[in-house]
Amino acid sequence: MIGRFPDVDYADADGVSIAYTVSGNGPIDLVRLPGVTTSILASLVDPVQDAHCEQLARFARLIRLDRRGLGMSDPLLVSGVPHLEQQVEDLVAVMDAVGSKQASLYASADGAMVAMLFAAMYPARVDALVLYNAWARLFRSSDYPYGPNQADRGEPVLMVRTRWGDRDHPWGLEFIARSRLEEPGFAGVLARVQQVSASRAAASASVMNAEHDVRSVLSSVQAPTLVICGTESDPDGALGHARYLAEHVPNAQLAMVPGNDGYLGVHAPEIANRVEEFLTGVRPAPVTDRVLATVLFTDIVDSTRHLNRLGDVEWRRRLDRHDTIVRSQLDRFRGREVNTNGDAFFATFDGPARAVQCANEIVQTARSLGIDVRAGVHVGECEVRGDDFAGIAVHIGARVCALANAGEVLVTTTVRDLAAGSGISFTEGGTHELKGVPGVWHLLRAHPA
Repeated sequence: MIGRFPDVDYADADGVSIAYTVSGNGPIDLVRLPGVTTSILASLVDPVQDAHCEQLARFARLIRLDRRGLGMSDPLLVSGVPHLEQQVEDLVAVMDAVGSKQASLYASADGAMVAMLFAAMYPARVDALVLYNAWARLFRSSDYPYGPNQADRGEPVLMVRTRWGDRDHPWGLEFIARSRLEEPGFAGVLARVQQVSASRAAASASVMNAEHDVRSVLSSVQAPTLVICGTESDPDGALGHARYLAEHVPNAQLAMVPGNDGYLGVHAPEIANRVEEFLTGVRPAPVTDRVLATVLFTDIVDSTRHLNRLGDVEWRRRLDRHDTIVRSQLDRFRGREVNTNGDAFFATFDGPARAVQCANEIVQTARSLGIDVRAGVHVGECEVRGDDFAGIAVHIGARVCALANAGEVLVTTTVRDLAAGSGISFTEGGTHELKGVPGVWHLLRAHPA
């Protein structure tokens, strides 16, 4: 739903309006109860959130709500964060409004405490419970050795109060989704998510008043429960919380997923897969955009030397003629130009023989311009990303091209094996290590048929 405002309705909970939205029409009802960092509108500003919701809505009728005081629901009163029983009744109001008599609950962070209490109070209305990045109580105590010390919560409150929604350095940037720290623009995405999810006052109040403890109700949770946690999570923090829940909630099981993100990160699809498998009994077949393709990379050798010798105008003229030659040969051998970068081309083919023939023609024709071209060809599984191709096979093709000498077409043994019978001849090209690719690779020189 990136770029499209969801259809939002409101449920009345004792005079307080609770915002909710429904998507999907699967055979089960799934209610999403997030923590303070996520709201309905988060899917408009974060593509990871958006994709996660779409994945859930493919197998369920997904019911999302903004908890009291958060997002588009009515703001907090002077009395502060609503007690858990009030939030449970808010959930009842939403389920009644959408005609859901029974639902599975998927909850995280402090929203999970609401879900667990709801499951204990209304067992007939809960089919299953999924808890991600959840806890029975946030702070550690003499009989609970997990989480931060309660005496130290003043600093987190101050950090939330001063950094929540900050465009350059939002709260939690360093730890909330470590798998996305290298994602371009993630700080801005996280800031916008926080801005549409809670005010600074509401966010800091949730930390200041995080004294809820639902350990006493865990034994009353009758619904089958899945507790999800990252494999790299802190044993004294998120992992300790998860293990405690799995050990103290009847009919609970612990599922580990890669990473240690508290907010949705690069492993969000795996989390949704676990949720679907747990709720439906069927693990979804991976939705993939991977295809087997032949990749061709070409590159002009010593282009800087040519530029210095010929000058800008003449070199630009020869580059234009080179580009015309490459594209003409790609058309001739049914290749698809993926992209070009300076004097290098990246193209894909349905078969390796045509790619090798195309490469040899480009090399030979470019010589008429006084230009030496090198080429690399590989066959492997590629990830299709719109009009682009990615994946290890692409990296291998680029590395092979970089190892080729002037006027040489270098290929992997996979190309030779698949091009057998094409009339193309191959000679030894030696064994090489390809930067960033494991193992030692046996390469071959391809000659025209």
